[in-house]
Amino acid sequence: MEISIIIPVYNKEAYVEQCLRQLMKQDFSSFEVIAVDDGSTDASGSICDRMASEDQRIRVIHTQNGGVTAARRKGLEEALGRYIMFVDSDDELQAGALREMHQTIEETGADEVIATYHDQYGRLYDTGRRGWTDGKGIIIDLLAKRLGVCVLWGIIFRRELLEDCMDTPSEIRSGEDIMMQIKCLVKRPKIYFIGTPVYMYNMGLPNNRRLEVDVERIYDEVLRKTLLPRWDEFKDFFTLHQLKMYENFVDTKQWNARKDYYDEIRPRINSHHPMADRIAFILPPRISFLLVHYYKKWLVWKKSH
Repeated sequence: MEISIIIPVYNKEAYVEQCLRQLMKQDFSSFEVIAVDDGSTDASGSICDRMASEDQRIRVIHTQNGGVTAARRKGLEEALGRYIMFVDSDDELQAGALREMHQTIEETGADEVIATYHDQYGRLYDTGRRGWTDGKGIIIDLLAKRLGVCVLWGIIFRRELLEDCMDTPSEIRSGEDIMMQIKCLVKRPKIYFIGTPVYMYNMGLPNNRRLEVDVERIYDEVLRKTLLPRWDEFKDFFTLHQLKMYENFVDTKQWNARKDYYDEIRPRINSHHPMADRIAFILPPRISFLLVHYYKKWLVWKKSH
């Protein structure tokens, strides 16, 4: 078996059948799909079971709800493939993707091959990177919330690279894909970029995840430990990540976040951090809200025009 495609599934009954049907159209013979039903309370699990009964390339694993990282980890434990890909159950892998990704990783000997992606409106997301690339720039982009790069989806991984990268605590259910990729990248893997848009990412789908200061504390501690072997390279960008997360709290009108947690980062803010982020932190939260909230609205508008 060459490629195992792991799909964590949780309450995506409106999308998961289309996701699986697109995978079954791939023009590549040696692959399997492992759909991990993470305790769905809708019809997602039964849809996966029905699809598996129609196509032996699909396997379904039903688990109690443990979060997306636990679902991916369970999928990896069961996977038979030499290479691993991840697809979210509300997205789609594009025609020819497996063939091209497999050919590239075989020819280059890379540890991960990263492609480009587009959203449901046809907008292409492409950092412009091609060929061999240093993972440092990707880590910086992820910490700075510049998410034009594929994170886990739209990537083929050499299986061995994923060892010890899927242990993010179950409390963390947002940004866990970024954490997992950073855990891979700090190992200094061989990374190869191609320009092919192999993945369709459904932008803006609603979710019920709420920012919580206690969870962000856990996230930041795991992230800090992950970056520790290369701390001198990334310490300023770790602080930038915290500034960006603080702005998300402000945008959701959680005014106490700075007092409850983020005041501790003040001594680490310096001229290496963008002026706009420093201003947003210095101003009282209710005033920062006006800057942050309308800047985010402008970004959404800009992407749609």
